[in-house]
Amino acid sequence: MSEGIHIKNLNKTFKTSDSETVALEDFSLDIKKGELITIVGPSGCGKTTLLRVIAGLEEPTSGTVSSGDKVFTEPGPDRGMVFQDFALFPWRSVRKNVEFGLEVAGVPKEERHATAEKYIEIVGLEKFADARVHELSGGMKQRVGIARTLVTNPEMILMDEPFGALDAQTRNIMQAGLIKILNKTDKTIIFVTHSVDEAVYLSDRIVILTKRPARIKEIVEIPWPRPRDRASPEFTALRKRILEELEQENVMS
Repeated sequence: MSEGIHIKNLNKTFKTSDSETVALEDFSLDIKKGELITIVGPSGCGKTTLLRVIAGLEEPTSGTVSSGDKVFTEPGPDRGMVFQDFALFPWRSVRKNVEFGLEVAGVPKEERHATAEKYIEIVGLEKFADARVHELSGGMKQRVGIARTLVTNPEMILMDEPFGALDAQTRNIMQAGLIKILNKTDKTIIFVTHSVDEAVYLSDRIVILTKRPARIKEIVEIPWPRPRDRASPEFTALRKRILEELEQENVMS
């Protein structure tokens, strides 16, 4: 069982032969099991770098990311990542895409088929299980990507602008679907987005970052249960306040 994620004094510097760029500086954050955290901040501030360090795809310059007594130094099955560009295999069906991680892990055919069916149903694609990727809409493709991540049963899901390429209506549908997935699976989710509306709609907490190098400027607790009314005065006021915080960082850039 996951004990949450603990980020302590994290620093990440990218160096070349003639320059260095500090992406993250003295970054510390505790994330509870089953929590949905969104990360917002100015463009280029280090949000994706933070996700990649948590995923084990980037090595921190200093500091640690851990869960319980395990320090993350490389990718592992306890963390699944959902990318913005879907990253699906076009020659495979929906079912075969979802089964891929289980296939690599050597799970027997009948077992992986049954497990894939479960998660295909969770994301609402049971009628399209045999469809090819080119037959799907953008929202459907992203649901396949989410199901492929869920099927290996990671404790934590890292989502890097997963709905950024979708139109507004499809994006809203996907947000509602993600809430259903969270309710059914109790996963810990770290979600990077540029949309403050999306962050307020989805999150338990919103972590606002400064301009690069990324530090935590503020952590906003969302006091309302899901689903949330985007048209309510309280929702609108909170969205406006967070946008103003981000605009201050952009002006200072």
